[in-house]
Amino acid sequence: MMPPRILIACIGNIFLGDDGFGTEVARRLAGRPLPPGVVLKDFGIRGVDLNYALLDPYELIILVDACARAGEPGSVYLIEPDPVDSNGYGPTPANWDMHGMNPLSVLRTVKSMGGTRGRILIVGCEPADLGGEEGRLGLSDPVQAAVDEAVAMIEGLVSKEAALQAQ
Repeated sequence: MMPPRILIACIGNIFLGDDGFGTEVARRLAGRPLPPGVVLKDFGIRGVDLNYALLDPYELIILVDACARAGEPGSVYLIEPDPVDSNGYGPTPANWDMHGMNPLSVLRTVKSMGGTRGRILIVGCEPADLGGEEGRLGLSDPVQAAVDEAVAMIEGLVSKEAALQAQ
């Protein structure tokens, strides 16, 4: 039996403070053993690259990003976007942005390109500081502290998917 194909797609801009959360999670995961069939990529702000990567068939796609949901800074969320939405993932149409990265816009674009995809999950972290007009390098203390929790969550999701595929 072939191992499940899983993409861990980390997203973020290291020059905007806590928006670099996904990039830091990718750095931590890169130093850990990953099971066969798991692809880890740090896409940074390269939305076009993520668009094309999502055209490949995966059983599970885990997007990792800062995710403002009005919670306590450093809160880690597991979100499953609604695949039933007729327009992809919300009321806004697909938008091909060559310089920015909005994960939900990327998902809409992939759908508009005829991409088929497996289950999608978002591991997000509530930011405390996105750097403002000046920008800022480095994560705030609460978001830095949340990186290990996100790594453990992702490893658990990967293990669970592998167990499901083995049945």
